[in-house]
Amino acid sequence: MRRFPPLSKRSPRLTPSRYSTITESPPIVRIENGTFYRKYPSVTDQDAASKSALFPGLTWSLPSKAVGDEKQQHWAILGPSNAGKTTFFDVIRGHHLCIPPAARSFPYLTSKEVEIVDSRYRNVARAIQHVGFDGERGGVAKSGTRGAYLSARYESRREATDFSVMDFLKGNTDLNPSEEQEGKEVNDQSLDKVISDLKLEALVNMPMGNLSNGQTRRARIARALLGNPMVLLLDEPFMGLDPPTMTTLSPLLHSLAQASSPRLILALRPQDPLPDWITHVIHLGPNFQITYQGSKDLVDLGTSRAKAKMGKLIGTDYLARPDVPDDVIPQRGLTKAYQNERVRFLPGSNYSFQQSNPTESREGIPLVDADVPVSTNEALVEMQDVCVRYGDKEVLGDWKQDIKGPTKQGLSWTVRRGERWGVFGPNGSGKTTLISLLCSDHPQAYSLPIKVFGRGRLPQPGLPGISIFDIQSRIGQSSPEIHAFFPRNLSLRQALENAWADTFLGTPRLKYENDVTVDTCLRWFEAELNPAFTPLTISFLTKVWRSNNGFPNSIDWADNIRFGDAPFSAQRVVLFLRAIIKKPDIVVLDEAFSGMDDLVRDKCMLFLTWGETKSFGVLVNRKEHVKKRFVYDTPPQLLSERILEGLSKNQALICVSHIKEEVPGVVRRWMSLPEAGTGNAVRFGKFPGPLEGYDSGWDEIWGV
Repeated sequence: MRRFPPLSKRSPRLTPSRYSTITESPPIVRIENGTFYRKYPSVTDQDAASKSALFPGLTWSLPSKAVGDEKQQHWAILGPSNAGKTTFFDVIRGHHLCIPPAARSFPYLTSKEVEIVDSRYRNVARAIQHVGFDGERGGVAKSGTRGAYLSARYESRREATDFSVMDFLKGNTDLNPSEEQEGKEVNDQSLDKVISDLKLEALVNMPMGNLSNGQTRRARIARALLGNPMVLLLDEPFMGLDPPTMTTLSPLLHSLAQASSPRLILALRPQDPLPDWITHVIHLGPNFQITYQGSKDLVDLGTSRAKAKMGKLIGTDYLARPDVPDDVIPQRGLTKAYQNERVRFLPGSNYSFQQSNPTESREGIPLVDADVPVSTNEALVEMQDVCVRYGDKEVLGDWKQDIKGPTKQGLSWTVRRGERWGVFGPNGSGKTTLISLLCSDHPQAYSLPIKVFGRGRLPQPGLPGISIFDIQSRIGQSSPEIHAFFPRNLSLRQALENAWADTFLGTPRLKYENDVTVDTCLRWFEAELNPAFTPLTISFLTKVWRSNNGFPNSIDWADNIRFGDAPFSAQRVVLFLRAIIKKPDIVVLDEAFSGMDDLVRDKCMLFLTWGETKSFGVLVNRKEHVKKRFVYDTPPQLLSERILEGLSKNQALICVSHIKEEVPGVVRRWMSLPEAGTGNAVRFGKFPGPLEGYDSGWDEIWGV
């Protein structure tokens, strides 16, 4: 029998008064060695069950309060767009099956302390809320006020569910609201503060359907904050916001994080800036694997060694086919310029070397350049003194502009063949309205002095009008608005083939060469579109390089993956390819690269400029843990039957973006729209070279 020492000789008891620093509240979320599944795993097929597992063996907790001298934890989830950041948020919110079931719990929400704070927090859905911006289902900030079709936001007719911004912020979005519940949860003081912080004063009486993409994002964040959750999950909150709004939103989130009202967890891409107030990070790798979790201080994000380590952690350490791994590239595959000079590659410029002559490379290869239009000098878009008004409110053209003569009211703008334009401006400045006029989605396109391809919408003496089908057959467009209305039930192949259809659900008119073009795009971007893609081994790639057989892989996967089931980043890639695949006269990329990782974005930009004729390569300095990217000529064995090339000099490009890195390097001309209601004039400019290598160009655009 075990003997215990006398009571007088035992250690003193740990009284709460003496050891109060170790008193700890239970965590809000606690996960101990749990594995998650979207559907119950198969008992007979263990291999299939292991492949469908989400975050196997996950152990993680979110403390409710700081313990002792420790600081409050502020987490950020880092990873590529398809790594599972939103899925991890779903796990935190109590979604998906957990095995064993008791591995996930919410101890703090079931404690007596919650009764004192707010008994409603016992409901996990009330305490932990998610703000997503990719059209996901069930988010607290989902407006549900979009019109039934693309042009609805520009029309005077309002849908029954298209509530005002103020109603949306107060939660009055029921068709038959109760008088007792109307606006009950929203405090007036909190409402005024959120409206002021997020610059929504001028928007409160507007219908939600009239807001721009960035304005809608700000309104959704405001609605989530007014819901007063205990934990708020923000999924890529900075995507699509203009620089002035970002400088306002980041300090606001910082103050909320410091006050822990609510507790914030951010999901960010690897290239997104990590706020200083973040204390802990989780890095997600491929196949829903967590490669690192812990203090941010233990990982130095600023050094090249750390960045190389991060690349391995988040699963970007390999190059997807047709990009050739560095160990396989023979010297005969490199350009002479790279062999001789080892010049620096600018990701946004899409060129493998600096240009002394913007129209010709050092090897005499003609380059795509915005300043060399074709000899016809044909005007594709002509706008003269354009003003867009809704009643007494002007949303575009509220300024006086000097155009080689008398000063006139409104916007005058001409886009000619071969020109590459960047259109910039704050959220709500009229960029999307401008694009809708160009693409004839806006009803006022009929009455305004606008010519597209030399004709107006209405007939003129001796000149018939141009139909909307003629316009849109010659314009390729990718935008958040297209993304919001694009059919989710189409397969990835059907989504690309839709470029040759008159409507989203129309039957495409395809020829043999169109089928080959679609196959080429699917093979070229298989790594970004096919969730089951496995990088080819170096030995196999070397064998293919030395042979003339090309890649024998099948693309049947594109018929089996629905557009709505693909990751958000993959959907953006599909819409980007749909905009350029048929070589339209005008390519419109309205925030087309938002939501993509930097590697995927750069690959799309390279494809935009060079097609499949150029590829990315990487050289690794293993001693310094540094990777250098360069562009080389794609080997003939890897080219398709009908070689796809990039933008031609007969095509015009119009790019809309809020982020410098998302502006293609071929853009040379720019237009900056002023903030609506200020009366400031539109500004025009021209870049001497790629924006990436023009340090002061971005500040010049924004008037800094």
